[in-house]
Amino acid sequence: MADPGVPLPAGTWFTPYAAVLRSRIRAQRMYRLSFASEVFSAFLIGLVEFAEVWVIFDKVGVLGGLDLNGALLLFGLSNTGFALAQVLFGHLDTLPALIRLGQLDAYHLRPQPLLLQLITSDISLRRFARAAVAIAILGLGLWRNDIHWGPAPSALLILTLVGGIALFGGVFVCAAGLQFFLIEGSELTNSFTYGGSFAAMQPASVFPTPLKLLFGFAIPVSFTAYLPTIALLDLPGPPLLPSWLAWLIPVAAGWVWFVAMGLWRIGTRHYQGGGG
Repeated sequence: MADPGVPLPAGTWFTPYAAVLRSRIRAQRMYRLSFASEVFSAFLIGLVEFAEVWVIFDKVGVLGGLDLNGALLLFGLSNTGFALAQVLFGHLDTLPALIRLGQLDAYHLRPQPLLLQLITSDISLRRFARAAVAIAILGLGLWRNDIHWGPAPSALLILTLVGGIALFGGVFVCAAGLQFFLIEGSELTNSFTYGGSFAAMQPASVFPTPLKLLFGFAIPVSFTAYLPTIALLDLPGPPLLPSWLAWLIPVAAGWVWFVAMGLWRIGTRHYQGGGG
């Protein structure tokens, strides 16, 4: 064991987290049949979600100014960002169980930030299957739409993918911060995480004004897919949500993380241990 009085050399700060992640990955792959079934289930979930979108646009033709090709791009952007954020942050859903069982106290004994410990405490490989479906559909959407590629559209696509992961990750942290108060309120917080993912797959132009304000600015999931989609397709966008707002996804993600870290700090200060 390293001497606690000797500072760790540069670049080794992540070593404890990496060791935990490696052990989690090995544990998931130990039982191959179970792992394969979980991957297949996640793959089916991704396909079923896409099938819902396909059926809707196949019947109505155009919805909210988008046709089926536009819907492919919208679905691909939203689900890619959410699925990859779920891989990195989705296991924060287990925080209520850790609080109830008193297991969270053990994390407080370690000399690492609590949130970073929880984020790196697990990684669900099966969720990569859902991400693979989303990435494939995103590629299909980029191919089937007439996008005038250049430096600006390419930069917007990269910015959207990175910003979408960050924004949805912040939503997961917001939900985790609320669990210190709700404990049994995971269904309520899931309405914002998974409900936000569902809202991101919809053309925001069909929303009434209150929902445009909610998903455009309060929980700004429209920045993860809808706004970039209409910007890439050179569509003007509805009132309150013009297409040029797509470039402000770093601001939207920053807002979500500002709220997330505020809720997390308040929640951790409120927490007094497994015994209350």
